[in-house]
Amino acid sequence: MGNMGNLQDDEMEIDLLEIFYELKKRIWIILAALVLGSGVAGVFSKVVLTPQYSSTAMMYILSKETTLTSLADLQIGSQLTKDYKVIVTSRPVLEKVMENLGMEGGYRSLKTRVTIDNPTDTRILNISVEDPDPQMAKAIVDEVATVSSAYIAEIMEMTPPKIIENGEIATVKSSPNVKKNVALGGLAAVFVVCGIIVLRVIMNDTIRTEEDVEKYLGLTVLAAVPLREEAGNQKKKPLSKTGKSGIKKR
Repeated sequence: MGNMGNLQDDEMEIDLLEIFYELKKRIWIILAALVLGSGVAGVFSKVVLTPQYSSTAMMYILSKETTLTSLADLQIGSQLTKDYKVIVTSRPVLEKVMENLGMEGGYRSLKTRVTIDNPTDTRILNISVEDPDPQMAKAIVDEVATVSSAYIAEIMEMTPPKIIENGEIATVKSSPNVKKNVALGGLAAVFVVCGIIVLRVIMNDTIRTEEDVEKYLGLTVLAAVPLREEAGNQKKKPLSKTGKSGIKKR
């Protein structure tokens, strides 16, 4: 059993070395894939993808009626935060926002551009909106904060949550991240090329060395036929150890 285990380990080591040498031999192909993948991703990010700008408003969800004074109040406040996150992106709120701003289309298209975030251990909601126009992004996020605050007060019959910070007009685009996309594109191309090379090594079952004959056929090589030249200027072709070419592993 011990010998069989050692044999399996040796075979695995040989396979890994073969893969390593194949990758090393084709290093220029891998580098070319890296450059090409990065270039394609960069051009796609700059030419095809539409730049987006983000604006964020902040809302404090607790009013005088819900001031936290105990552990039970803390739990209630945490639950209110979850409820508010749902209400802010609800259909009545977003449809009212679109009506007030004269926006066209369904509310679902707007919902995909609205992001709600609750910083850890706070009772604050960050409402963010993305739009190709930075001024429009600010107008939308401010309107979402205003309309949702009034809607929450109406539904829950309480003092409306206080808006503590309105959105700003962004000067730097939030997406696409060209550097990130370039890096991911290059890595993806390298991964694909390396995968193809490794697959070819694994699927190649041609016997090429004396070690392959002993390992896969269980035969001892007594002699080897050297390379011979074909007529004319054709490339040299190796002869197999058995005198036949193209022997496959069994």
